[in-house]
Amino acid sequence: MDTREILEQVKKGGISVEKAEKLLRGASVEEMGYAKLDMDRDARTGFPEVIYCQRKTDEFLVSIFRKMLERYGEVFGTRASDHQYQIVREAIPEVVYDPVSHIIKVEKADKERIGRIAVCTAGTADISVAEEAAQTAEFFGSAVERIYDIGVSGIHRLFAHMEEIRSANCVVAVAGMEGALASVLGGLVRNPVIAVPTSVGYGASMNGLSALLTMINSCANGIAVVNIDNGYGAGYLATQINRLAVRGIVAEDDR
Repeated sequence: MDTREILEQVKKGGISVEKAEKLLRGASVEEMGYAKLDMDRDARTGFPEVIYCQRKTDEFLVSIFRKMLERYGEVFGTRASDHQYQIVREAIPEVVYDPVSHIIKVEKADKERIGRIAVCTAGTADISVAEEAAQTAEFFGSAVERIYDIGVSGIHRLFAHMEEIRSANCVVAVAGMEGALASVLGGLVRNPVIAVPTSVGYGASMNGLSALLTMINSCANGIAVVNIDNGYGAGYLATQINRLAVRGIVAEDDR
């Protein structure tokens, strides 16, 4: 049971206060020897712990997936290989895998998605990182609009989608090469832009360093930059912004 379920049981008289106290104390960390799962993270931050799959052994990964699924009824893993998917699927048949974003997950079917985030890419080569951002935001309960391949080499493609982009509570700009898309969007929209440099590009792009430096040095305002290829971090931050925006809209409607 998560914290809310425990409290609901106390309210209904299903469990005693003493038992609830023991459950809450034991719920914060799941000790597995090789891992200490932060089971109370969603109560503290509003987001459950996510599994970074890369470099985990098969045995550890499967055990962690089982524990997280048992606790939350859903689980989300990033940077997973097809081999890891096959191993996890043997233990958890309902798990699904996206080979583009390398995300492996079990997700509740009835999840409500709120607000609106626009995830944009400069090119199709950036889509793997963009999908990591988009699917992260969706897993955390945000509605996402995908607008791909609108980079500056054909900037007229961007202008055709400005109404959709401007109506979003937050914009994620994913770009490699010189990373100019974030600066362009930053000068055209009123809501925050999260820039994601990718490692796409030729030699002088230095595996995304050129795009990272461009985005950090942008003269456009309202741009925050995450690490190279960090779609997950962008999706997480975009969801935080989106939730605040929705909460503000609801508060205004209640006046």
